[in-house]
Amino acid sequence: MLVPSFFCGPALLSPDPAAVARLLLVAPLLEEWIIRAGVHHWLLQRVAPLPALLLSAVAFSALHLGSGVAAAALVFWPGLLFGAAYQRWRDWRVCALMHGLSNAFAITFCGS
Repeated sequence: MLVPSFFCGPALLSPDPAAVARLLLVAPLLEEWIIRAGVHHWLLQRVAPLPALLLSAVAFSALHLGSGVAAAALVFWPGLLFGAAYQRWRDWRVCALMHGLSNAFAITFCGS
């Protein structure tokens, strides 16, 4: 296994077709639409870019608390990366693509 085991939940260790669809399509599209097009966009209208970036990454982490505190803490870092991309291009779809690729990486390397 190339990825630390605490990062790999059951959906990543042995994903069924429905889990793959959720991880590669549903989660990236829905989460990035909510966090980037919603929360991050709203924050950028009210606070400076750095606090908006940090707060949106915290919100992204909070979405993942259902997978445990460790998983939520780990996704803070990709949340920062996706947020930086949103601030650069102002297009949540770029973030959704990055998110989907990140999940594809996790699926590929958690089971190896």
